[in-house]
Amino acid sequence: MGELALFTQQIASLLMAGLPLVQCLEALQDQTEDPVFRIVIRDVRAEISQGNSFSTAVKRFPHSFNTLFTSMVEAGEASGGLAEILMKVAGYFESTVKLNKKVKSAMTYPIAVICLSFALVNVLLIFVIPVFAAMFKDFGAKLPAPTQFLIDLSDFMIAYWWAVGLAGYGGYWGLNKFVATPNGRRTKDNFLVKAPIFGNLVHKIALSRFCRTYATLIRSGVPILRTLEIVSSASGKCQIEDACTQIAKHVSQGGQVSEVLAANEFFPPMMKHMVKAGESTGNVDGMMNKIADFYDVECEATVGALTSLIEPLLIVLLGVIVGGIVMAMFLPIFELGAVAGGV
Repeated sequence: MGELALFTQQIASLLMAGLPLVQCLEALQDQTEDPVFRIVIRDVRAEISQGNSFSTAVKRFPHSFNTLFTSMVEAGEASGGLAEILMKVAGYFESTVKLNKKVKSAMTYPIAVICLSFALVNVLLIFVIPVFAAMFKDFGAKLPAPTQFLIDLSDFMIAYWWAVGLAGYGGYWGLNKFVATPNGRRTKDNFLVKAPIFGNLVHKIALSRFCRTYATLIRSGVPILRTLEIVSSASGKCQIEDACTQIAKHVSQGGQVSEVLAANEFFPPMMKHMVKAGESTGNVDGMMNKIADFYDVECEATVGALTSLIEPLLIVLLGVIVGGIVMAMFLPIFELGAVAGGV
């Protein structure tokens, strides 16, 4: 997405400056850092030089140019305003990339702490606890339950670490296979939206992407049924796909978008009322953009709040885990008198 966003911004700027499309692609081919994308631009330029349209050329590379981009290029060629429409797409990509970067940045710290905790616990179980276990074995007395549990867990990890690794990989592989099925994907999407702590953020991001994509396509002159197809494929959420299918069916029968949104619990009441107001004034795309702006701000605020909340929670969690292991190992030493007396 980042490479495509930069490409769209640059080619829109060059076209707005009056450069021919082939010359724009030649300039972008020379300055693109990604070697694979450079080859794609070269092939697109060759296609156009042979007389094909820009939209036909980019459709040959679906992995580099998504459905939204190709559809907007088609709309731009049909209306004669390719540069203006690409500038709108560039704005859409820019806002999407900006939000994704903020979410990824917020998730980097907790993921790093969790991985560090996992590695630290395994180091303690495999290398440190056996040293204490050998020392406690000489006491010949019954150890406290927490200490004995950690020693047994350490013995298991040392003897069957390969089985734990295989089980972890098997679980990961099985989960991916399940998520790849329609039922699994629906289960995953429902879980993510309703998940504690992060569910609210996932929901807001989905709503923002739905509104922004819809508004960008409608404002660029893409027919509403085609718009709904693109929004559905770009959403990445089963709830949005189901809603787009319902909206398309309802609109083709003469209904309005707001009527479907009002009957769908996935969309909040505020959004339903704003879309209805946009329909009454003939400014649905403008209202959708405002809703997307609102949810972008909400996502940023939620990310900031989660970052402030997660950091101390993870520090406490790491302290409890490591502190618990240390206390369990030193518990027999604290009771050394009683243990030694039973020898």
